[in-house]
Amino acid sequence: MSADVSAHWITATPPTPNGDLHIGHLAGPYLAGDVLRRFLAAEGAGPVRYTTGLDDHQSYVPVRGLNDGGRKGEEVADGYGASIESVWRQAGADFDAIIRPRRDVGYQPAVQEFFQRLYDAGHIVARTRPLPYCTGCERWLYEAYLKGDCPHCGSGSNGNACEPCGRPNDCADLANPVCTGCGATPELRDCERLYFPLAPWEEQLAAFWDEVDMPPHLRSLCERMRAGGLPEIAVSHPSEWGVPVPVEGFTEQRIYVWFEMAPGYLLEWTGAGETGPAPAPVQFFGFDNGYFHALLFPAAFRAYDPEIALPKAFVVNEFYRLEGLKFSTSRRHAIWAHEELARTSADVLRYHVLSDRPNGRQTSFGSAALELSRTRLAERWDGWLGRLLTAVAESGGAASSEVPQGPAWERLRARLVETVGQLRDAYGIEGYDARRAIALLDEVVCLAEDFGHVNGFEAERPDGASAYRSALSAQLAVAAALSAWAAPALPYGSARLAALLGLAPQPRRVDAEALAPLAPGTPVAAWPGAVFSA
Repeated sequence: MSADVSAHWITATPPTPNGDLHIGHLAGPYLAGDVLRRFLAAEGAGPVRYTTGLDDHQSYVPVRGLNDGGRKGEEVADGYGASIESVWRQAGADFDAIIRPRRDVGYQPAVQEFFQRLYDAGHIVARTRPLPYCTGCERWLYEAYLKGDCPHCGSGSNGNACEPCGRPNDCADLANPVCTGCGATPELRDCERLYFPLAPWEEQLAAFWDEVDMPPHLRSLCERMRAGGLPEIAVSHPSEWGVPVPVEGFTEQRIYVWFEMAPGYLLEWTGAGETGPAPAPVQFFGFDNGYFHALLFPAAFRAYDPEIALPKAFVVNEFYRLEGLKFSTSRRHAIWAHEELARTSADVLRYHVLSDRPNGRQTSFGSAALELSRTRLAERWDGWLGRLLTAVAESGGAASSEVPQGPAWERLRARLVETVGQLRDAYGIEGYDARRAIALLDEVVCLAEDFGHVNGFEAERPDGASAYRSALSAQLAVAAALSAWAAPALPYGSARLAALLGLAPQPRRVDAEALAPLAPGTPVAAWPGAVFSA
């Protein structure tokens, strides 16, 4: 059975429930993926599924419990998992499936079946190699239990993967290793683990990279890793946290959580209620997760089932910073999303983080910048809409019979038609750029605001009443279009605006047809005081 080519599947990399969701998370995959979901759903070309999960089995979860005075990993994962899901709902990130590894009954058997099949086929092999061991803590050190200097770029790194350069390590190759639990220098001991060699998949990976849409930074990582020789990746660790390895002789070890995520993505598709083969997804993630999505997962999928549709696009964000440093849940360097949403509306926060999205560069969050975004929505967007709806109320409270017309309207309409064409590109898969989308929406509002100011003087002309009402009709047409065009990015204000104009609540396409005058006599509600800045 082939995948439904009309279906769209969007994924956002699962966050680790070792803390609350922070603003950096929202600026990264989750709201950006939701914007694409809303745009494609409004297009009506086929079913759209937006999925994610929670990365319960990251070692950062039990480490957080240890740092909090000995809380169990289960308590940490469940508590923060519930908080993360709540923030998604508040921010309007609407997922069709959220996989919970410890809650979903079929999750562990499916992950183990995936792993066992690759082992039985010879794609996963046993290797005895050094691994750091802390004698004081009596623990093998990997991932969150270990820190040191990356063997590739020299930056500070945890075990298994380096966030700054995005490349994997084998833990024993970290320079200046330290146990994160006690601060001691570990010793190296031989440890037999299971590995997944990437080199046999080099040609298939290279062919995949030629086809998938991905940014140059990630492409550079792929090409540099290939040039240096694709490594073998440890896919099991001696641990008590995670999915047990099903292979005889290794059942006391746990499957590497990032390898576990490969079958986890397949479960997201079925978790969304789909039974057929998954279509090629569009995947949203941060650059620090790049090697997993561009090398490890595609190779694992090819080893498991060559018919699995690999991603058609990677939408990658760089780090979002706070006071010059990367947002970090584990280091508690963050502005927590639930706290910000208690004082800032979802639309205002969406507007700000989408306009400041770290696309191709690292950006930095600041409260003053957020306030500027709030002011722009209040003074420019709502300022124009408030003046418009007040003027309509003074002219009878309904759409006029005078249609938009005249050279000024034709110029405005031509500019808006050109702008919405660019907006469709910024919202779409191939040209996705949330920063550009917000800038274009700002341009729509600025064009309408200027038109309103210039043509407001028609009311002062002795014979200008008809032209004035025509100008109001033109602005109502732009407002109607804005309620459709802004909906993927700012869904709540867009819905409020559509209701004020008497428009149907269902999603409307982002296209030039939305730029249509209201039917004469259509009641227009009184200005409520705020729409997008509320």
